[in-house]
Amino acid sequence: MTERSSKNKIRVLVADDSALMRKLIPHILSKDPDIEVVATAVDGLFALKKIGVFKPDIITLDVDMPRMDGLTALKHIVAEYKIPVIMVSSLTDAGAELTFKALEIGAMDFIAKPHDAISVHIGDIADDLIRKIKAIAKVSPGRLLTAPRPSPPLQKIPRKLGRIANKVVAIGISTGGPNALTYFLPMLPADISAGILIVQHMPAGFTEVFAARLNNICQIEVKEARDGDMVTPGRAIIAPGGRHIKVKKTNLGSVVIVSHTAPVNGHRPSVDVLFNSVAVEYGHDAVGVLMTGMGEDGAEGLGQIKAVGGLTIAQDEASCVVYGMPKAAIERSYVDRVASLNDMAGVITEAVSKGSGQLTVNSEKQNC
Repeated sequence: MTERSSKNKIRVLVADDSALMRKLIPHILSKDPDIEVVATAVDGLFALKKIGVFKPDIITLDVDMPRMDGLTALKHIVAEYKIPVIMVSSLTDAGAELTFKALEIGAMDFIAKPHDAISVHIGDIADDLIRKIKAIAKVSPGRLLTAPRPSPPLQKIPRKLGRIANKVVAIGISTGGPNALTYFLPMLPADISAGILIVQHMPAGFTEVFAARLNNICQIEVKEARDGDMVTPGRAIIAPGGRHIKVKKTNLGSVVIVSHTAPVNGHRPSVDVLFNSVAVEYGHDAVGVLMTGMGEDGAEGLGQIKAVGGLTIAQDEASCVVYGMPKAAIERSYVDRVASLNDMAGVITEAVSKGSGQLTVNSEKQNC
C-alpha cells in the first residue's frame, strides 16, 4: 500500500497522564503508514489546548488523569470540537464504569490499557487500536444515539421459571454497539416470546459491568453468559469478553455453551460462532440481527441462518456508527430486512410474535 502524504494521514492526539503510555501509543501507531501522532498531552486540560493548534482527526483519551479527567475533557471535545474519541481504560470494575459513562457522553469506542507495557497482549492491543482509529477517524460523534436512563432501576416483572424459548434472537454488534444496545434493548417488552443472545465485541472485564447496566434499564433480564445458562423468553444473554458462546438444545431446553477456543475472524467472542450454532439448533425459528460494527464478523453466520429459513435483519447505514458488518451481509444477499436503530425493537418484536416456523420476511417491508 502506498504511504499517504503527511497532510492526508489520520492525525491523532494522544492524551494520557502516564509517560509510558504517551510513548507506547505513538510507537504503536507509527507502524501504520496512514496514521500520524501529531501531539501528546499529559491531561485533559492540555489536550483541549492542543486541539486548536494541531487539529487532530481523532483523540485517544485516558479515563483517569489529574487536573482535568477524561470524562470532563470528553464533554468539551464532543460539545465544542465534535472530534471522535477513543477512550483508554483500565481493566478494573471502576475503569469499566467510567468507560461506559464516557460512551454515554459521546466517546466512539475504547481499548483496555494493558497491565504492563511488555505484556504479550500488546500486539493485540496495537492491532485493535489501529483498526479502530481507521474505522472511526472521520465519524461524527453525533451519530451516537442514547436513550434516557431511568433512576432508580426498573422493577422486573417476575419471569415464570422453566419456560422454554422456542425462538431465539441472535444479535451481533461491535463499534457503536454499547450505545445502540442501550438505546433499543429497553424498548423490548418484558413478555417478548424469544430468548436473546448477544455478541458484542468487547474485551474481558467489561461485559459483566455492561450487562448489569443494561439490566437496570431494560424490561427484559440482561446478564453476562455463564456456561449452562438457560435460554428463556425475556432474557438477554451477552457473551463474556474473550469467550465464544454457542447455543445447544437439550431435553430440558436450550443452554448456552461458553468456550475459550481460538478466535474466529480475529474475534473472541465471534458473531459467526454464535450465528452458526443458532442456525443449526433453531433453524426457521431463529432471527439473526447484524448491527453497527467494523469488519465482516457475522456476515457468513447470518447467511447460515437465512439458508435454514430463519429471518435475517441488518441495521441500516444511516443509523450505524460504522457500516461494516451489516454492509458485508447485505452485499452477499444474506439480509431479508433492513431496519433503522429506531425501528429495531419493533421489527424484532413483530418477527418473534409470529407462530413457530413463520419468521418469514414481508417483501413489502424490506426497508424500514
